[in-house]
Amino acid sequence: MRTLKRIGKFLLVILVLLTIGIVIFIYKLKPDYSGEQELVQLDKEVSVYYDNYGIPHIYGENEKDAFRALGYVHAQDRLWQMELLRRIASGGLSEVFGKDLVGTDKFFLSLGIADASKITVANLDEDNEGVVLARAYLDGINQFIAEGPTPIEFYLTGIDKEEFVLEDMYNTIGYMAFSFAMAHKTDPLLTTINSKLGPDYLKDLHIGSDVTTEWIKNFKPSQNDSIQNNLTATVNKALGVLNVPLFEGSNSWVIGPEKTKNGKVILANDPHIGFAQPSVWFEAHIETPNYSKYGYHIAGIPFPLLAHNRKSAYGITMFENDDVDFYYEQENPDNDKQYLTPNGYVAYEIVNKTIKVKDSADIEFTYKKSIHGPILNGIADQIQGDRPIAMSWIYTQMDNKVIDALFGLSHSNNLKEFKTALPKIHAPGLNIMYGDVKGNVAWFATAQLYNIPDSVNTKLIYEVGEGLPLQKDLFSFNENPQAINPPSHYVYSANNQPDSIAGMLYPGYYLPENRAKRIVELLEPKNDWDKDSASEMITDVTSSVDPIIIADLAKLIDINLLSETGLKVIDSLKMWNGNYNLQSVEATVFNRWIYYYLKNTFKDELGEELFTQFLGTHFMKRLIAPLSRNESSVWWDDVSTTDVTENMQYIVNKSFSEAITSLKKDFGKNSEKWKWKNVHTIEHAHPIGQIAALRSFFNVGPYPIEGGREVINNMSFSYDETGFYKTSSGPSTRRIVDFSDIENSISILPTGQSGNPFSKHYKDQAEMYVKGKFRKMMMNEDEIKKNAESTLMLIPLVK
Repeated sequence: MRTLKRIGKFLLVILVLLTIGIVIFIYKLKPDYSGEQELVQLDKEVSVYYDNYGIPHIYGENEKDAFRALGYVHAQDRLWQMELLRRIASGGLSEVFGKDLVGTDKFFLSLGIADASKITVANLDEDNEGVVLARAYLDGINQFIAEGPTPIEFYLTGIDKEEFVLEDMYNTIGYMAFSFAMAHKTDPLLTTINSKLGPDYLKDLHIGSDVTTEWIKNFKPSQNDSIQNNLTATVNKALGVLNVPLFEGSNSWVIGPEKTKNGKVILANDPHIGFAQPSVWFEAHIETPNYSKYGYHIAGIPFPLLAHNRKSAYGITMFENDDVDFYYEQENPDNDKQYLTPNGYVAYEIVNKTIKVKDSADIEFTYKKSIHGPILNGIADQIQGDRPIAMSWIYTQMDNKVIDALFGLSHSNNLKEFKTALPKIHAPGLNIMYGDVKGNVAWFATAQLYNIPDSVNTKLIYEVGEGLPLQKDLFSFNENPQAINPPSHYVYSANNQPDSIAGMLYPGYYLPENRAKRIVELLEPKNDWDKDSASEMITDVTSSVDPIIIADLAKLIDINLLSETGLKVIDSLKMWNGNYNLQSVEATVFNRWIYYYLKNTFKDELGEELFTQFLGTHFMKRLIAPLSRNESSVWWDDVSTTDVTENMQYIVNKSFSEAITSLKKDFGKNSEKWKWKNVHTIEHAHPIGQIAALRSFFNVGPYPIEGGREVINNMSFSYDETGFYKTSSGPSTRRIVDFSDIENSISILPTGQSGNPFSKHYKDQAEMYVKGKFRKMMMNEDEIKKNAESTLMLIPLVK
């Protein structure tokens, strides 16, 4: 008995010691928001005041010190995110996650982002002020790597921390540029439809510029063969599994003083990005004698993409212009290492790469490059067929000055200085929204645009000897779409069709007019906007287009075919105002109906794989409304049947019946239980959260959430057979800057400021976000210091 007691006491001691060890380990992994920390190369002391949401307010006596401090505190909360983002473009994911990511690494290496980054960095002017501050920022990151606690993800994946260099910064920017591009999803798919089904099947897909839709209007003051269809299917799937944020859309509007209650500009912005944990933006407020900015930073990038101070504010949406082209190459039948050019057959450039793979030997691979760009065949499994396809991407073909541009935007003090930085953004295409304390409002479509003749269809893979020439006819920035202080007294962007460029409608992958139409509908009649009404608008969940679609489709419904439930539901749908609140039954029925409507219209011609890829395109979203008015479309006939020639009415009725049947199966006959909250949810997933036992620790959610596809509060999701909609992307922040009360401007993040799961700020905004609430973006120094939750003093290292 005594022996058992002794063993029991011994085991208890071991358990206590183990518990203490775990507690100490966890404590050491937490971010340190208080105390003192010596930083190398720091000239003067920097004070970092953390507010109640863990946002650092950095006060320094010079910019180099402030940006060095920014690097340190940014890494403290987001080092794992920085690590993941820098690895994508440089082909480093397999080293962390194993052989399943080899195809993704091959694809990104072949894009040439990492090679372009090396060239850019090699040609940098080391005395350039932006470069100096970028290196100071990296110094801060690297000191945290050397001396700070190692994030738990590094332990779980078994990788070592390594210093950050300037190439990493440009690689992250390159990944952003890729994630904006839609051509990879669209052009090969459309080429296959054209070759498999014929040009008549392209006519109703609404892939061109639309002269009937809601445009963003220009205003310049007088003084101013068989291939696989989606080249990135496997890549996007892999990045989705890793929960890496993909940039997808966005809203923004800037209201001039003539339309606001207090006579001052109001800027609203909510960039739409794939949901992940941690969320994409890191907020930081920096004050020095010569620099003041409250900014939103991408992991590993020193200068904010969204920012404001007391003088001006800016935000972004995605331009969605077409800056990627695909070319068929003709290989020499006697030598597959050569291809045809206007000067005869020439040798491909052969590029050799090495990929490090976790728990496996390194993989060596080569790919070919033509004058147009990398040959994508053989790089990833999803690219099939014998015809070589080359990709031409303007991002890797021009001098990269994007970091210079971000430096210029963040350091501008007025509209003139702000405009000077914009031409430096050659890619990715961005809509830059601007407002200032002097009452100016402006929208600029920024990208290096070039002349595209009407005879060239940029949405198809170019045949040999066709397409755009290598030396493009570049437009000057002044010809880009833009509006400065227009007569409407507001500017906006919702990724929709921009106005003409040099007399042409520029090709792009623009989203439907739904959000734009609603934005204009709300902005136009109202002339007393304030912060509260702007915050209501940015969380608006009503579609102006969906009720119109229902009205068009409902005309074709044969009520004699409907059950009692079907009759009740169709009557309710006809009365629906397009609201996507949690209690809406109509939202659930509409989306279930639209899925079957698309499936019954397109799947017979496309097949399972092509149809799935079709559902992930922007043009699919654009065609729903016009197709609901087009009874003569070639797509209505079901080619899998021989005895019946189907028409639109048949498809509409069949789809509605299938939607009702599936909803009854999922929720029962009582349609009151078919509420939006039961099918539409959000979960912010962390890569480590894929492990079931760790999901609840790393992931945030799930929560039922209101909003839906292409409403202002754009909680997007993919259609599939399940009829349950897991929100994949949406507002990465909601932000209202009011120049009548700049110190009380408001914002919110989807989860929290920190990417460290042991931080109290890992998910402290998540429920506020779901409920459409906001918090203050503090700028008043006295208020910040008085209410600081903690203070971290960064002091020069004493040698």
